[in-house]
Amino acid sequence: MTALAHPIAGTGSDRFGLPVLVRGELPHLDGYLLAFHVCYRKPWRNVGVRLPMRGNSRSTPRARARQRKFAALLVPWLAATSPAACDDEALNLPENTTTQSDRRPSETRYVEARERMVDQQLVARGVQDVRVLEAMRSVPRHEFVPERQRDAAYTDGPLPIGEQQTISQPYIVAIMTELAKLDATSRVLEVGTGSGYQAAVLQEVAGEVFSIEIVPELAQHARTLLPRLGYGEIQLREGDGYQGWPDAAPFDAILVTAAPPEVPEPLIEQLVVGGRLVVPVGRWNQQLVVLTKSETGVEREVIFPVRFVPMTGEIQRPR
Repeated sequence: MTALAHPIAGTGSDRFGLPVLVRGELPHLDGYLLAFHVCYRKPWRNVGVRLPMRGNSRSTPRARARQRKFAALLVPWLAATSPAACDDEALNLPENTTTQSDRRPSETRYVEARERMVDQQLVARGVQDVRVLEAMRSVPRHEFVPERQRDAAYTDGPLPIGEQQTISQPYIVAIMTELAKLDATSRVLEVGTGSGYQAAVLQEVAGEVFSIEIVPELAQHARTLLPRLGYGEIQLREGDGYQGWPDAAPFDAILVTAAPPEVPEPLIEQLVVGGRLVVPVGRWNQQLVVLTKSETGVEREVIFPVRFVPMTGEIQRPR
C-alpha cells in the first residue's frame, strides 16, 4: 500500500506549512530553495530569491555540496506533503561533490549511519525496546530505497520509493513496531508492504510476518528484494488489505501503514484476545492509534498526530 508517515509531534512549521528540523536546526536558504524547486518544480524567482544556478560563476562545488546537503534533509518532508510531485523522476539533484566520508567503503558508512540513526532519532525520542533498536541497527534501510536516494536513507524523514509511495521515517517504523509489543513467537500482519522495510524490521522481532500490498509493482519488487536480503520467510500477498488476511488469522498484532478514515472492522476481528492493532486513523487530522482487543471489547489509545497517505481500495467505496 504505502509507507509514508510524518509525525507532527516535535516539529514546527514554516510559512509554506513545511516542518522545521528538530532541535532548531534551520536549513540553509539555498538548500531550502533547492528542495522546494525539486519537489514543486517552481523556478527560483517564484520563491522571491535568486539562487546561483549551475554554470553561474558564483555556483562553486562547495556551494552545490551545501545545497545538496540541505536539500537531502528537506526533500523527505516535501515528499510527505506532495508525494506525487516528489516521485523518482523529480529528484534530479545537482551532482554531488566527493567528500572524505564518500571515499570510505559504502557498507562501513551505512553501518555508521544506522548507528547514528538509532542513537539520534530513536533512543533520543524515547524508543526503549532493545529488540526493536537492534532490528533498526540490523536492517539495511538503504537497500529499500532507489539507488539515487541511498545517501539519504538514514535521514530523519520518509523517502520516495516510486509509484507515488514512500518509505516511512525511521522513527515511525520503530515506534509502530514497539507499540505492537511483539516477541519471538508473535504472528504479525502488515497492511501496506511498500518497499518491504517495515516487514523486514518486523521479521527481526517477531516469529511470523505476513504482509499485503495493493500496488502490484511494489508487491513484485518486495517479493524479489526481501528474499535477496535474507527475509524470505516473510509471506507476501498482493491485494487489498482492508479485509486483512483471513486465511492466516488470528494475529497477535496488525500494523497498518496507510490511514483509513475509520478503523477497518475486519482487522479487529482477526486479532487474538490481547492482540494490538497499530493504525493511523483520519482523513486530514490523523492520529496514530493502538487498539487492544479484550474479552469485552476494544481499548483505544491515541499516541500522537501523524501524516500518512490515505488507505486505498475498498475503504474508499461509499458505504
